[in-house]
Amino acid sequence: MSEMFSTLGTWNWLIFGVLLMALELLAPGVFLFWLGLAALLVGLLSFAIHPSWQMQILMFAIFAAAAVPLWRRLARSNKAASRSNPFLNKRADALVGRVFTLEKPIIDGPAGSRVRIVQADGASLTVTAA
Repeated sequence: MSEMFSTLGTWNWLIFGVLLMALELLAPGVFLFWLGLAALLVGLLSFAIHPSWQMQILMFAIFAAAAVPLWRRLARSNKAASRSNPFLNKRADALVGRVFTLEKPIIDGPAGSRVRIVQADGASLTVTAA
């Protein structure tokens, strides 16, 4: 078993990292991506410093453990960005409360009259006279 670990090299880590990232495409969940990134980092560092196999596994463990708080911080910042535009996927809801002038007549309303949008249900708007 230790012979297998002692033959770990740069290319093994790079291939392992790419495989983990490819598996992320098949089973999305963002977990395998960070492990793949940790393996790629170990592979790239192995090009420069040629560590022992024990050090390579230790670096992988450290990078993988450090990826969890990094991922949580990125996920938290993405949630904050989505809160800045609450009507992103509900654009009709952004119209509720606004007043418009009708260009064409609708039921019980002549063209040119002012209406206030009181409710949005999908693409249907409920209006009252303003």
